[in-house]
Amino acid sequence: MIRAGTLSLALIAGLFCTQGCDETPVNEPITLASSETVHRHPGEGSDFSLYVSSDDTRSVLQYDSETGAFEGKFAHRGQLIEPEGVVFGPDGNLYVSSRTDEVLRFNGETGKFIDVFASGNGLFDPAGIAFGGPDNDLFVGSGLTDDGQGNQILRFDGDTGAFEAVVDPANAAGLDDPEALVFGSDGLLYVTSTPEQGSGEVLRYDPANNSFVDKFVPAASSEIEDPTGMVFGPDGDLFISSAATSEVKRYDGTTGALIGVFVSAGLGGLNEAEGLAFGPNGNLFVASELGNAVLEYDGTTGGFVSEFVVEGSGGLSEPTFITFGPAED
Repeated sequence: MIRAGTLSLALIAGLFCTQGCDETPVNEPITLASSETVHRHPGEGSDFSLYVSSDDTRSVLQYDSETGAFEGKFAHRGQLIEPEGVVFGPDGNLYVSSRTDEVLRFNGETGKFIDVFASGNGLFDPAGIAFGGPDNDLFVGSGLTDDGQGNQILRFDGDTGAFEAVVDPANAAGLDDPEALVFGSDGLLYVTSTPEQGSGEVLRYDPANNSFVDKFVPAASSEIEDPTGMVFGPDGDLFISSAATSEVKRYDGTTGALIGVFVSAGLGGLNEAEGLAFGPNGNLFVASELGNAVLEYDGTTGGFVSEFVVEGSGGLSEPTFITFGPAED
């Protein structure tokens, strides 16, 4: 990868209406091709967009989820520098990690900047972000800086952004430069650890007490270099991008055992694989950072489907994290 901190992206954990919705309970689920289910209000239709952190343009760009056509610059602001992690929160708003050592919040419908949601308390070069745990808090990967700062997982209140805790403060896990964060169906937090040399690994933490659980995918058997993007597939298996080798590997979602290469190195022009997301059509979408594109692969076979977001579309430059979310009205 080009710099410390990249990826991760998983599908949104839920869509929540924030304006103009009736008070009737929502009972109509939409099952996307992931381990999670989102809900919509009747009459909303099934319109989704793909949101992509565009590092060099300091913005989050929006694309049609069916065609890949550029729809607009969704989130941008002078304070947003080299955006990475991108996720829709429980309030329906968009949260983006910024190289300014902050997590910024943008209106989920308009893209308008709301506030600096989380900062300080040892947060440096934030990469992956995820909402989850018993209280649906925000967990942020604080990257390892050149002067040795960061290198930890920080927890912030999911409603207020107030700092709550350092996860595994003694670093019993041996975390080395966290990248992607994602919650599994077991309620545990999965984090990619990306040393400068040697194989990467996936660590698990228990958000109930902020403790280290185990090395779900240990370096000794991961056979992956610079793991950045990470997402659970519709079958429960774990998919991880290997940025250094431009491929995606698949691991058993229960045991962490390597199943094999899912997207072979360089397939379809993949050049430094970063963020991953399963789309509404069940296929896997991968950010090609050095290719300045988002590529689509068959969700079952890993075969190349298309250059979904074509190179440079909408000014896309060095895409990192990606996620699917509601289309802008």
